[in-house]
Order: sequence, then C-alpha cells, then structure tokens
Amino acid sequence: MTTDPHMSGSAHDDGGRHHGEYKVPGGKLVVADFDVVQGVLSNVSLSGDFFLEPDEALPEINRALTGLPADTGVADLAAAVTAALPEDAVLFGFSVDAVAVTVRRALAKATGWADHQWNIIAPTVLPTHVNVALDEVLTEEVGAGRRNPTLRFWDWEEPSVVIGSFQSVRNELHPAGVARHGISVVRRISGGGAMFMEAGNCITYSLYLPQTLVDGISFADSYSFLDAWVMAALEKVGISAFYVPLNDIATEHGKIGGAAQKRLANGGMLHHVTMSYDIDADKMVEVLRIGQEKLSDKGTRSAKKRVDPLRRQTGLARAEIVAAMMAVFAERYGATPSELTGAELEAAARRVETKFGTAEWLHRVP
Repeated sequence: MTTDPHMSGSAHDDGGRHHGEYKVPGGKLVVADFDVVQGVLSNVSLSGDFFLEPDEALPEINRALTGLPADTGVADLAAAVTAALPEDAVLFGFSVDAVAVTVRRALAKATGWADHQWNIIAPTVLPTHVNVALDEVLTEEVGAGRRNPTLRFWDWEEPSVVIGSFQSVRNELHPAGVARHGISVVRRISGGGAMFMEAGNCITYSLYLPQTLVDGISFADSYSFLDAWVMAALEKVGISAFYVPLNDIATEHGKIGGAAQKRLANGGMLHHVTMSYDIDADKMVEVLRIGQEKLSDKGTRSAKKRVDPLRRQTGLARAEIVAAMMAVFAERYGATPSELTGAELEAAARRVETKFGTAEWLHRVP
C-alpha cells in the first residue's frame, strides 16, 4: 500500500491481516499490522518513521497490544502501552495515543481523510440565520450518513454578529452599536467567541464530518488536525499561519481567525472557522464588548490590534483566497463539487422559524 503524504491515515484488511496508518499532525507516521483471532489482537507489529528509545521498547509495545480485545477503546489501548513502556522510554514524533489511533484505524473503528468521499460547497449568499441553521442541518445529515462529509463556504449580505452557543447577549454586545449599524445578531450551535461579519470582510467555512475522523485525537489537537489543509492553503498565498491554543489562528502579525466545534449525538461533527479579510475594526469595537480580561492573555491592550486582515497580508481579493483554499482541499482529499439540496434549504428555513430566528434561542443565555 502506498502512502500519500497528504493522507492522515488509512486502514485495510489484507486477507485477514489488519493494517492501519496514522500520520501524527506535525509528527511521524505510525503503522500497525496485526491479526484478530477470536476477538483479540494477535501478532501485533508496530512500525513507522518515528524515533523510539530504547530499542527494546518496540517489542514491549507489541506485547502490550497482543491479547487485547478488538473493541478496546483508545484510552485503554494507550494505557496498556504506557504501562508496558520502560521508565526511560523516549517517544519522539509520536505518542501512546497515536499508537491507539493507529490500531483503531486498522480495525475501521476510526477513519482517515482518505476513507471518505468529500464534497465542497462553494460560497452561496444566504441570510446569516440560514447559514447558522445549515450548520446544524448538514452536521445531522453527515452524522446520519445521508450526506458525504462536506466543506461549505459561507456568504452573506447583511452585517451580522454570530455569537457562541454559551455567550451572554448582554455581555457581548453594545446595544447602541448594534442598532446604529443595523447588525443582525444570531446564536450558533458551537461554542467559542463572537464573530463580527460584514459582507466581504470575512472568510467563513464549515466542515461537516463524522466523529470517527477524530477518534482518539484530543479535543485540543482536533482543531489543528482539521485545519492542516487550510494552513497549507494560507502558505500558498504567502501567509505562514499557526494555531494558538485552543482555537485561535494567527500569524506573526496578529490573530487572523478562530475556530469552533460541536459534536452531535448521532456521530456528526461541525468544525467552523472564521478568518478576517478586511474588517472594520472601529465598527467592530462599537458593536462588540471586548474587555481587558479577554485580551489579558493575548499580549495586546487593544481589540483593534488583535485581528489582522488577510487583505493587508496578501494583497489578494477575497475570492482568490477562497479559491486557493478550495483548490488545496480538493487536491489533498479528492473532494468534488456539491450543492445545497432543496430539502436541506427547506430544513434550514424551518430551523430558523422554530429555533435560530427566535428570541428564546438568541437569549437563552441573557
């Protein structure tokens, strides 16, 4: 089996032999080969381009995994490996959790990017309430298996603020600024902070995926894992970006965006990102309450200095940057174009009427 460096993991069953691969984000490739005999792992062989000391630690890992039930979860797999490692063992470029993810992928309990057929929905102008409702609808559709995992780019016309699921309307907004600038205020299903969004001033996308893609990956690590492709796209347009834990995307010049997530009970997951393209910082601080406590760990005293637009850093039109992002995603993951269906748009419209457009939802945290 050849390994595409753009693929984060894969699994197959070769005549009864299970094979899984996992490329650690920013690290090395881990490979697991084993049999499953009467429901337990047998003849386990771990390999890869990682570094491990002492040499004797590798057979110890293999022995620790051998005999474990095939339905063992990530935490218990990792714990078994940890218990078997010598006290002086050094793992470089991988971890016990990476070993566990690799085993799960070999068993098809966890998946990699290449295990799915991905779609891309190009920017479509829609009311902000509908964009937010679609995030819930499409995440449910992917979780239920009725839609392929999908990357969707937003577009909108009305000036908006989209607040996080757990934010307080009273604490996040200046009512006078909201009224003066005709801001549409909407609450989304994911956590995180408020997004100030005028038409054309942001690049916003939503990734709808099965949770199996992040099986065994920590909540914190899942952010950078799911956005590795966009970091490559930004580099393609001349921006060297990085994650500032937990969910900020930044360059050496300042913050350029942030991410948020929501995991649903049916196995679907939403990963949502907004990046500033040409933000009006003066208007933003008239609309949003951004206090010193929020800025205290950001190394700046001014909210205006926190958000550094992509337009200034690249000199490119917003559409050019979006096109570069779509091209990189399609190239890496074999994604094909898709469109919103009539049924999905109708479902989103109903959600606006019953949930996202209601005062009850907006003010559920006063």
